Amino acid sequence: MAAEEAEEQQRRRGWDPGRSFRLGAAANFFSTLATFPLHKTMFRQQLHATSIREAGRQLRQEGLRQFCRGLLPPLLAKTLQGTLLFGSYETFLHLLFPSGSHSWGQQATAGLLSGLSEGLVLGPFERVQNVLQDGQKARRFPTARSILEEFRSYGGLRERLALGYYRGLGLILLRNGLGSALYFSAKDPLRDRLREKGLPARLPALLSGCITGTAIGLLLYPLGVLIANIQAQVGSGEALGLRGALHAVWMARGGRAALLYRGASLLVLRSGLSWGLTTAMHDFLQDIT
Repeated sequence: MAAEEAEEQQRRRGWDPGRSFRLGAAANFFSTLATFPLHKTMFRQQLHATSIREAGRQLRQEGLRQFCRGLLPPLLAKTLQGTLLFGSYETFLHLLFPSGSHSWGQQATAGLLSGLSEGLVLGPFERVQNVLQDGQKARRFPTARSILEEFRSYGGLRERLALGYYRGLGLILLRNGLGSALYFSAKDPLRDRLREKGLPARLPALLSGCITGTAIGLLLYPLGVLIANIQAQVGSGEALGLRGALHAVWMARGGRAALLYRGASLLVLRSGLSWGLTTAMHDFLQDIT
């Protein structure tokens, strides 16, 4: 229906891969600015298992300048993420399934490949961001440049990648691939169902993004906790294997599964806002350009 009409309009215009990349970049740029405060508070909860009140108190004590520490990497990364995520999704969908309306499985396949591509490109951005946002490493690594210099100091290329830029890559690929597959296969059908309810023009896309992003975020949240803790480690002295990292995170949460979801309340709000705004903005730009 609505999704099929959009595909038909795109076929009439001719496929323009550059347009998909541009729309994704713009949508993610604005949603990242809007949700950064929630993201930073949630990250503190993920890393130190603190309450929302305690995380907020820490950030207030650190001041505005310290609060903005770590904004540039996610802003660059999220803008690039939107560029890659939406652009590569449309590219894979067009190349692998060039004609006809696309099934759930085809959308999920293109989404999976898009998520894997995104993880490979953006892994280093997330790595630097997670170190910057760890308040315990602020003196040791005051800037992104100091972190990159640390990574470059590692012996060979393998160490620089495994211990430095791409620490936790396997988990990132798992999270991004699965998350993107679920997002792209679910958002349009849900949006079309909501449109049938007679909701105002832009509300279905906003709600679709909110619901889909929140559900995926909750499903993958424990994986995000593990990634945040693994990527906050710097140097071979701190580096733990997957089993060691799992044990450390589990013990830090007092052996309670519920504490693995510390920060999840903010995740619901941030993921809902972020993916809702991104989805609505992307659909809006797609309609007017």
